[in-house]
Amino acid sequence: MTAETERVMSGEVKTDGLPLNPLRTAAGPEPELLCIFGTGDLGRSLGQRLLQTGYRVVYGSRRPHSCGPVPQGAQVLSHAAAAQSAKLVFICVHREHYDFLEALAPQLKGKVLVDVSNNLKKNLYPEANAEYLQRLIPGAFVVKAFNTLSAWALQNGPSDANRQVFLCGDSAEAKQQVSDVATRLSFSVVDRGSLSAARELEDFPLQLFPEWRLPLWIATGLTASFFFYAVIVDIVYSYVTYKKDTSFRIMVSLANKVFPIVSLIMLSLCYLPGVLASFFQLYRGTKYRRFPDWLDRWMLCRKQLGLLALGFASLHVLYTLLIPIRYYVRYKIKDSTVKTIRENKTVDFETSTAWYTDSYYSMGILGFGLYVILGISSLPSVSNALSWREFNFIQSKLGYLTLFFCTFHTYLFGWNRFLRSSTYKFWVPPPYMLCLVVPTVVLLLKLLLLLPCVDRTVTRIRQGWERNEPEDESNKALLT
Repeated sequence: MTAETERVMSGEVKTDGLPLNPLRTAAGPEPELLCIFGTGDLGRSLGQRLLQTGYRVVYGSRRPHSCGPVPQGAQVLSHAAAAQSAKLVFICVHREHYDFLEALAPQLKGKVLVDVSNNLKKNLYPEANAEYLQRLIPGAFVVKAFNTLSAWALQNGPSDANRQVFLCGDSAEAKQQVSDVATRLSFSVVDRGSLSAARELEDFPLQLFPEWRLPLWIATGLTASFFFYAVIVDIVYSYVTYKKDTSFRIMVSLANKVFPIVSLIMLSLCYLPGVLASFFQLYRGTKYRRFPDWLDRWMLCRKQLGLLALGFASLHVLYTLLIPIRYYVRYKIKDSTVKTIRENKTVDFETSTAWYTDSYYSMGILGFGLYVILGISSLPSVSNALSWREFNFIQSKLGYLTLFFCTFHTYLFGWNRFLRSSTYKFWVPPPYMLCLVVPTVVLLLKLLLLLPCVDRTVTRIRQGWERNEPEDESNKALLT
């Protein structure tokens, strides 16, 4: 072993402020040396980020001279030599390759080992990877961390979607060392406790949109239900009653009926849990009791419900813009024009119809415009720039106004059709009538909450007042 290698391996941990340049300078202290086992994508990205932040990096590889490119400024040594050179070692290899670590137990004794591995599916092994690593090397301090970050996130720095580093371990000092490194890399640290939580952390990357599952199930269920309902009411009814095949309407006409219906119901479902929560607090007379679990879960997915509602509303707008160029619509216009000319008829302009159609379109445009504002304000880059009062004004006040415009838009669509018997095919209401139930209930309940006597009570409860609060002893004494 050369004298230069011995000098690298004898580097000590420093906690002073370090320059961004990973190379040692004559004026400042020597940067802390960290070790990485593994030269794959994650190992290289992690090493590059550590070097940019001011650390020295040494890689441990089974082929030190032919391991592929590593970040400029890093050294590559054998596993044994690299393990001796640093007090903190990142294990960036898959679990099936952990066997070689058992032979390095003497070199890794007393070291902090950061396990960043993940599995391809849940419950692939009887124990978590980090627990298996701790069993292989009992003399080391294993910390599970950085496994929820991708190589891209490590290269480009934290963003709103992946700025947290979850960690767990049995040694508080070891976790603190890993936490210091993560904080210096500009990540926020979330301590999940002992190493027994490692399996939970390893399952995090395997979850696919966990917060979107319930909203997606609701959207899928509503879409399928109203689609089949519309097929029966429109397509099947026409064929059974008039022997007329209108199945071509499924692709555009029925889709343009179902999408706004689902959008309006899902928008209502965004604000219904908040209204129910207010009535729960009114009934209980306190804000210090937990809501039911189903209501808690419902309130946590309101953002996802709203974004899906905006997506369906956008589809409705696109389909509406497509209607004038449809073959069926152009055919009907031509046919009507020809019939009018042949019969030598004139159609008088009706001011009431003009008011009706303009009001209908105006409510829809205003509703969709506010829809877009709600969606934009929910983006992290926008919401982080708003104060809580501004965010609450947009999401609450403008949100209920959006719900009102969209509901009124649907009522105008029905207009006087509610009173026509021909509207009720198979003696059942059309789909747009059914979709008005939930938003109407939400708006009426909100109107009740806006009554001065009710609003005053809700405000007092949310400020800490309790209906059954025990009287102050001094007040009792005065009364007696």
